[in-house]
Amino acid sequence: MLLHVPQVFTRDEVRRIRQALEEADWQDGRITAGYQSAQTKHNLQLAEDDPLAREISEAMLARLWQHPLFMSAALPHKVFPPLFNCYTAGGHFGFHVDNAVRQVRNSAERVRTDLSSTLFFSDPDEYDGGELVIEDTYGSQRIKLPAGDLVLYPSTSIHKVEPVTRGARFASFFWTQSLVREDAQRALLFEMDQAIQSLTRDVPDHPALVRLTGNYPSLLRRWVAV
Repeated sequence: MLLHVPQVFTRDEVRRIRQALEEADWQDGRITAGYQSAQTKHNLQLAEDDPLAREISEAMLARLWQHPLFMSAALPHKVFPPLFNCYTAGGHFGFHVDNAVRQVRNSAERVRTDLSSTLFFSDPDEYDGGELVIEDTYGSQRIKLPAGDLVLYPSTSIHKVEPVTRGARFASFFWTQSLVREDAQRALLFEMDQAIQSLTRDVPDHPALVRLTGNYPSLLRRWVAV
């Protein structure tokens, strides 16, 4: 399931974050890449222990854990601390698949990467190129979202970032270990949850709501794998 999650941050929040990122101490993005990814990764990245990265990361996670669409779709159990990158002057990242497990820096904590996310801090008209290209069941999806919006997709997807030929593309990326490991099961639960919310809003007294709201936790209980 590929999902657009709008307005994780407001326009004013994005403006402040973007200004801070423009003044940050960027490093070669290959410092966090595995052997294969390092061959095709050409971008800039904030160090994981950079104070600015930690500050924005904490704000992001606080916001996401309160975002109903993200929570419904991801069913998060653990989230790898968000990282931050910048693509400019031809920077790109060729086709690759994310690592199955990520080790949190200076910690014994490990996160199984069920879902990948990119949160954009640059608007589409601020740069040329830089599309996130995701290969899925329906072909190639080319993603270039407004600043403050996030895209969520399975970490098993082959994906790349096209070269940025003008301007700069600032973004955050991270991985989520879901309560439900299988993407098809998460997608079914998401669709059911959205249907329940629509019925609750439109026909709150419908008797089917009782059965639906009982079936959802039953399925979740059956499929939870942590």
